Amino acid sequence: MKDNFSHNSGAYAQFRPSYPDEVFTFLKTILTGKERVWDCATGTGQVAGKLVDLFDAVEATDLSESQLKNAVSHPKITYSNQVAEETNFPRHYFDCITVGQAVHWFDFEKFYMEVVRVLKPGGLLVVLGYGNIQIANREVQRLVSQLYAEILYDYWDSERHFIDENYQTIPFPFREIPHPEFEIRYKWNREQLLGYLNTWSAVKHYRDKHEMNPIDLIVPELPDFETVEVIFPVLMRIGK
Repeated sequence: MKDNFSHNSGAYAQFRPSYPDEVFTFLKTILTGKERVWDCATGTGQVAGKLVDLFDAVEATDLSESQLKNAVSHPKITYSNQVAEETNFPRHYFDCITVGQAVHWFDFEKFYMEVVRVLKPGGLLVVLGYGNIQIANREVQRLVSQLYAEILYDYWDSERHFIDENYQTIPFPFREIPHPEFEIRYKWNREQLLGYLNTWSAVKHYRDKHEMNPIDLIVPELPDFETVEVIFPVLMRIGK
């Protein structure tokens, strides 16, 4: 699994989107047990913090110590520095496993073997993500799309295509459970939008190569606005 986010953990915690409460309200209706959940690749604990209302205990892991240092704190959450494909958890230990915006970085075969090992019979694997940003302001959308698809075209990791394809092309060898469609909605000011863009892994790759921030290439054309509505489609695969 790649680690593209340790360098920017504080900004990741501050500017990355959080999944809406409706996602977890739905999950509550399909759970087969509520004793223990593993939030894999937890990052700064955005999903783990929501899971405390559904489970007695939350085990949250990440390969980045920097991310874990910036994670939300809660007495139900136990954080540990572990990779997704190999953990120290016992067999058939969890009622549910969640992965938020990370499964595309995994070695699928090894991770799914670990899922089968630590998940209780009948337990759920919940893969979450969010798609590309949609911005209500047409000119802002044009510039962000230009940044994403043109300026940064050669700087995205190859795994990014799974996001572009809405997680529909990831291997998923489980009995799939249907679910409603969800969206993440915000009204962001300029600082919040630019803060989010600066968390993109391709921005880091560009900066490392050129010693300049590619976002500076679109900022001069960015229109003034107090707030702008942004939408992220929630990507979800649920398997048993």
